[in-house]
Amino acid sequence: MPEKPRFFRATAVVLRHSDWGEADRLLTLYTREQGKLRALGKGLRKMRSRKAGHLEPFTHVTMQLARGRDLAIITQVETLNAYLPLRDDLRRTVQAAYVVELLDRFTYEEEGGNPAVFNLLTETLTRIAGDDDPWLVLRYYETRLLEWMGFRPQLVRCANCSREILPEDQFFSPTRGGVICLRCGIGLPGLWKINVDALKYLRHFQRSSYAEAARANPPVEIRKEIEALLQAHITYLLERELNTPGFIRKIQPGS
Repeated sequence: MPEKPRFFRATAVVLRHSDWGEADRLLTLYTREQGKLRALGKGLRKMRSRKAGHLEPFTHVTMQLARGRDLAIITQVETLNAYLPLRDDLRRTVQAAYVVELLDRFTYEEEGGNPAVFNLLTETLTRIAGDDDPWLVLRYYETRLLEWMGFRPQLVRCANCSREILPEDQFFSPTRGGVICLRCGIGLPGLWKINVDALKYLRHFQRSSYAEAARANPPVEIRKEIEALLQAHITYLLERELNTPGFIRKIQPGS
């Protein structure tokens, strides 16, 4: 097997960083080419560091790295998009934090690159930084990320008996990964009621491009129901609650 070259390039989004040693930072990146990886930014905490400003969370960068014994070391970096509006508005900051936290929890190092997931990440950050409806942006991101991670909820047939779901109020089961018909729902534990309109919108998000999904404008109560169902599904899959959704609910108006 040929030896990997010592230097390599990557296009990445910075998910998070932490202090390392006296002056360095350990960065978690999601790259187009290799998926999630950790890399060391030497001297990033020094006042005169030229690379530090390029390696803040949510920043879209291109970089050169050198393979170290345990960690890759960032040698060069250039910003492609700093998504500056995300840093100037608390709501946008927290929404972006949720996006990267969700991706971080669903991915592991050395899984390999997934250009579709990388594109979804950068497109979502662009939408949050713009004037798009943040509720729609986050629900579309959740729906698409679940699909790419292999956890697409079953919304067309009963997740218990496989019968086609009728256009009426049903149940949703996070543990079974989808909608449960009324017949199967009698006596099954851990079910959520799902309004037929909420189900229609969820199906619409699954099968549509973002431009098509953006035409949807569910009423407030349906939005709350869809958000709660997706959060229940995600929490079950990850076996833990995420840090950011509760904070989003605290700061958004009308929550």
